[in-house]
Amino acid sequence: MALENKKASASKNLTVPEREKRVTYCTDLEKSVIMTNFERRGWLQVGPEDEWNFYWSFTTNCRNIFSIESGYRMSDNQMINHFPNHYELSRKDLLVKNIKRYRKELEREGNPLAEKTEVTLPNGLTVTRYVHLDFIPVTYVLPADYNMFVEEYRKSPQSTWIMKPCGKSQGAGIFLINKLSKLKKWSREAKAPLHPQMGSKECYVISRYIDNPLLIGGKKFDLRLYVLVTSFRPLKAYLFQHGFCRFCTVKYDTSVTELDNMYVHLTNVSVQKHGGDYNSLHGGKMSIQNFRLYLEGTRGRSVTEKLFAEMQWLIVHSLKAVAPVMANDRHCFECYGYDIIIDNALKPWLIEVNASPSLQSTTHNDRILKYKLIDNIVSVVVPSGGIPDARWNKIPSENALGDFDLLIDEELIEREDVNSRYYRYHKFKQ
Repeated sequence: MALENKKASASKNLTVPEREKRVTYCTDLEKSVIMTNFERRGWLQVGPEDEWNFYWSFTTNCRNIFSIESGYRMSDNQMINHFPNHYELSRKDLLVKNIKRYRKELEREGNPLAEKTEVTLPNGLTVTRYVHLDFIPVTYVLPADYNMFVEEYRKSPQSTWIMKPCGKSQGAGIFLINKLSKLKKWSREAKAPLHPQMGSKECYVISRYIDNPLLIGGKKFDLRLYVLVTSFRPLKAYLFQHGFCRFCTVKYDTSVTELDNMYVHLTNVSVQKHGGDYNSLHGGKMSIQNFRLYLEGTRGRSVTEKLFAEMQWLIVHSLKAVAPVMANDRHCFECYGYDIIIDNALKPWLIEVNASPSLQSTTHNDRILKYKLIDNIVSVVVPSGGIPDARWNKIPSENALGDFDLLIDEELIEREDVNSRYYRYHKFKQ
């Protein structure tokens, strides 16, 4: 209530001409990393019912704004931080569906990107894999793909799979199985039918578990990378330089007795912070720069560069997979949190994508990183004059990029007007 009064009084104290000159913002997330950034720019906070230029919204509120029922029509000087159907990328089942469709389309076109090869698994079984687009673990959506999953499981019994609810985050509802009987037992207890014809209110994805992760200090970790998309058609995407590794608090152990120990298997901070071994000073995190130095020291520079190039490749093609189905509204931009696991052969695997990556700061370094992230996002998405404008060409200057590296800009590629920074970081397979 005090906050609402503060907004109202701040707005009332300004004359109409003063208010018209100031950029107004509203936010559903009352985080200091957001509000301090905006206020340092001289922006004025207002409520969502007022006239705003820049809205840092929850995904549900963004969807409501774009819904037909709302009747809301955004003006040229308004921007919002989500695409209306972001879930095509951030929902686990839709991400898998879109990547599978993308691969099939490339295959039908005879595109060399869809080249396949035969791979022999550790159990001696030969399977077919994509050479360039094999960056998500084998995954099925339950209950729809239950029969296909059973067929795949029987090719290598006792293999470990990970079950995740499609619409949840922060490690909620995740568990591992290595026997079909365990899955059937869960189905009975959760009253979640597995057979497609029986229907189910909630869908799950079940993925082959990456059971050979790269370990540091004997512990499993994943990478959180931040990717900013300002347009899907043409695709314009940027990678933030300051991601981090998130570590489990307990040493990795593949034994059956540890299958239910989430402190061994799940890297989510929301899970790990409840563990007895959680270190609140570093928050179980390592900067991407230190990770890179560690890899260069232990594995060599060339394989490290190859891994980082493959992670960029993975991000770009996951975005290309959803680009045709995204509602590409010019008022929108979005910062995604990419979660990637690296196996001990230094192969990156895309685990999931978050449309609302946490801005909660668990450590001092975390706060610095997230403040810089928000600051750089605004510099990239708002034109150089500092006034939000949905009509601009979304080609920021090199200075405006801050600590973002250009991953891809299809408009610049089309124009053959690619700046040096693009060439420097766009080292993908051709």
